[in-house]
Amino acid sequence: MNRLKLFKSLLSIVLPLVFIVSVQAQEKKDTVKLINLDEVIVTGTKTSINRNNVPLTVTVVSREKIESSSESALLPVLAEQVPGLFVTERGIAGFGVSGGSAGQISLRGIGGSPNTQVLILLNGNPQFMGIMGHPLSDAYVASDVEKVEVIRGPASTLYGTNAMGGVINIITKEQKDDGFKTNARLTYGSYNTQKYMVNGGFKNNGFNVFASFNHDQTDGHRDSSDFTINNGYLRLGYDITKHLNVNADFSLANFDATDPGAEGSKAGYTIDITRGMGALAFNNQFNKSNGSVRFFYNNGEHAITDGFHSKDNNYGVVIYQSVNLFKGSTVTVGYDFKKYGGIAENVKAMNGQGMIFGDTAVWEMAGYTYIQQELFEKLILNAGFRLEHNSVYGNEPVPTGGLAYRPTSSTTFKASVAKGFRSPTIRELYLWTPANYNLKPERMVNYEIGVLQQLLNNKLSLELTVFKANGENLIKTVMETSGPKNVNTGKFSNIGIEFSGNYKPSAQVSIHANYSYISMEEPVIATPEQQLYISGTCNWKKFRVNLSVQHIQNLYTQISPPKEISSYTLLNSKLSYAFNKYVDVFLKGENLLNEKYYINYAYPMPGLIFLGGLNFHF
Repeated sequence: MNRLKLFKSLLSIVLPLVFIVSVQAQEKKDTVKLINLDEVIVTGTKTSINRNNVPLTVTVVSREKIESSSESALLPVLAEQVPGLFVTERGIAGFGVSGGSAGQISLRGIGGSPNTQVLILLNGNPQFMGIMGHPLSDAYVASDVEKVEVIRGPASTLYGTNAMGGVINIITKEQKDDGFKTNARLTYGSYNTQKYMVNGGFKNNGFNVFASFNHDQTDGHRDSSDFTINNGYLRLGYDITKHLNVNADFSLANFDATDPGAEGSKAGYTIDITRGMGALAFNNQFNKSNGSVRFFYNNGEHAITDGFHSKDNNYGVVIYQSVNLFKGSTVTVGYDFKKYGGIAENVKAMNGQGMIFGDTAVWEMAGYTYIQQELFEKLILNAGFRLEHNSVYGNEPVPTGGLAYRPTSSTTFKASVAKGFRSPTIRELYLWTPANYNLKPERMVNYEIGVLQQLLNNKLSLELTVFKANGENLIKTVMETSGPKNVNTGKFSNIGIEFSGNYKPSAQVSIHANYSYISMEEPVIATPEQQLYISGTCNWKKFRVNLSVQHIQNLYTQISPPKEISSYTLLNSKLSYAFNKYVDVFLKGENLLNEKYYINYAYPMPGLIFLGGLNFHF
């Protein structure tokens, strides 16, 4: 089947379904406007808005979903809850960096290696290593998180570089109720895996504070696969007036990991990484206007036993203001500036004298506007434009447009066209033999349509999306007469379908399912052709039982000859018991079928794993 026929086939599935659910919703003649507070988002427009009113496709992963997983690392939870999102793993804990690393993020087949095409934000501030341009997956822990908003598709108009394939905005916790609140978790399990977490908050007279500390360690399921991490986080806030507040947050993480090496080979190098982050935000909230001025700084130091050493930083300012000019209209105007770079060297080169590969920085600034207009209380039109200026390659225009149509209070149709881009990294521009300072940004255009539907008195919610993404100018390393060189030569064309559903027949039972299918002209590592995840939770008296299954079909672990494809099914379960409102105990079983499978080429994943622990709430 060629790609045009495939796209028509997907439409033939979607359009009848859209018609059916629309008719069903109309027959109900529901006159109550639905507002689900859990679905209020900020990532899609930079101002609080109901998810149904944003043309972009946004998945919201709630605090309840994150905390009920009992995971310490955040990204594996998102990979289960967000259709089309896949994150590579290499063991029971820890992603690592450099050779043998995991933590690669793919969203709709776009992500890059390393992860430079999906942008991670922390409270709206960009997070990526200044030299290599990618986030550090080990630095994001679940205990700090209030919720996560994931834009599936380009969002460069609002967020600039790296938001080419999508955006993961991690929104951290803050103490909202007066008084003290404390939580702690102790976990122990297979391969001497230990996880300790404590967090707490305090609020009084407009002042609030939240802090957390995490420690994870494991011997790993293979020789030389041990991993250790310590992570601390602090958030402070103060309400100056009822319209103005200021908050600051800080984090510091240090982790050590060893590359166990490909199956049958020797272990690789050991890494020692420290990552820090700080931000200061001044926020305003009025009846017809709201906005923010944010200063952010993140930095790190990486040391590998092969002699590689780097220090990097990424800092800047984010400014935006949204104004309701008249009924149904919102105009957002913003300005971003960031500067990123650092020094990379090998301290063992030149007989121990050391060699500096690069010591430089790149800056970017941009202005943008985003307009939303509601018409007839049913149709919402959105349009935006960004002009990015990079100190290396110059200007990059970034338009976007879309609509959301609500024929009834329980049905929403969406359509959008958006451009995404990624600036070349310091590594690609200046470091090592393939470097090329004449590189231009990678670009893509994404087209999508979708429908959101609520049925059975809102007990059942469904979402279906079809997309087509075309990319060009991808940075590839090619052989020229003078040797290897980075050039803008790659292209891609991805077509896919995504489904997500939630069903809550009673207060005690809930079911979640999501599925994604993607057709790629050229296979991409860390992108499965099909993903299916189904999870069911049942509460009975003081017991809580969760059972989930994840199926991955045709995951490419290697694309250079010979190609390697992995398909597998994982069955996981969790049982918890609440002694009282202060203490509960849990037991988790992962890969209960003890399946042998691979996510990274020649790196076998662990078999059956058990983890148990205690949660404390005060």
